[in-house]
Amino acid sequence: MEEYTILRQFADSWMLLLLFAFFVGIVIWVFRPGASKEYKDTANIPFRHQDKPATSKEARQ
Repeated sequence: MEEYTILRQFADSWMLLLLFAFFVGIVIWVFRPGASKEYKDTANIPFRHQDKPATSKEARQ
């Protein structure tokens, strides 16, 4: 067999399965039970200092 044919068969079978499993793993990671608190905290970063700019000490945190 040619190298191209071997790589093509691998990509069509096992690599497809591997990438699908990776995708499912990422979806499970995103929708895990404790993730919503972390995502809400990250989403509110721009609104933490509404009254004044962050000081240099607060910006390092």
